[in-house]
Amino acid sequence: MTTRIYPACFYKDIDGYSVIFPDLNWLATDGKNLEEAMRNAIDCLAGYLYYEEKENKKIPKPTDISKIDPIKIAKELDPNDKSIDGFVNYVSVDIEKYAKEHFEKSVKKTLTIPVWLNELAIEKNINFSKVLQEALMKILL
Repeated sequence: MTTRIYPACFYKDIDGYSVIFPDLNWLATDGKNLEEAMRNAIDCLAGYLYYEEKENKKIPKPTDISKIDPIKIAKELDPNDKSIDGFVNYVSVDIEKYAKEHFEKSVKKTLTIPVWLNELAIEKNINFSKVLQEALMKILL
């Protein structure tokens, strides 16, 4: 199981809520209300951890929630903000499950190739999806 849990600071603002992950390079998201902010926090955390792991980058361990002061963090971000209304909460995500549902979900594509090329590829046991994916990544990335 690849469930990861990180503390996040939630701040009430004019447009809804802002969310900051202090352990993850001040990774941030927001939402129009608390529910949307939490959904976006899960998505943000999942995406960040997924791609950091894919790149074999070192991911810091989460800080104990009791050691995070949302007011202090808000002051670091904006020393002039006097109206800070925030709290800290854990955000958890099963990265493997989330990635399968959101990042690695496949879509079906139809393509046209000459008959002779199709027959030759079948004869050589070519995986059409794999070849197309590799070619697209080579061209696009």
